[in-house]
Formats: sequence, C-alpha cells, structure tokens
Amino acid sequence: MRIIGRIPHQSLTITVFHMNDKYIVKFEAGPMEQVFKFNADEVQGLESIQKLITEDFKNRVVERFNEMYLSMKEIIPKKEN
Repeated sequence: MRIIGRIPHQSLTITVFHMNDKYIVKFEAGPMEQVFKFNADEVQGLESIQKLITEDFKNRVVERFNEMYLSMKEIIPKKEN
C-alpha cells in the first residue's frame, strides 16, 4: 500500500492510498478512523477521488466521528476521585 496523496481539511487527516486494484481513503480524527475503499474501475486516481470527497461528504464524516466519540465516551469507565 502506498500513499498517493492527502486531501486538506482543518480538523481531519485525510490520506489517499493505492493498493492492488483499490483506492483507499482514510479519515482520521483523534483515536478514531473511517476508511472508504473504491475499486480502480470506479475512480481514476487522486483527482477523481478529490472530486468525490465533497464538502458535504466531509461534513457527514465529521458528524459520524462525533457519533463515534459519544459512543466511545459512553463505554469508557469514569474515574472516581
């Protein structure tokens, strides 16, 4: 797997990988990540992927991260003083 590029964002790390016949887009926020895989016949490289990852898509990813964070917070035991 090799990194073919990054997509800028103010609060997320977005990395695009290529491996075999797939493009992998990984979103990272703190301890969480989301990964989307695209077949090479669906997209034609980094520019094509950048067009797919619209502001609306990024906003939905951020919303999902917020939900993930709340779920994670619910299961972590609270420290007692």
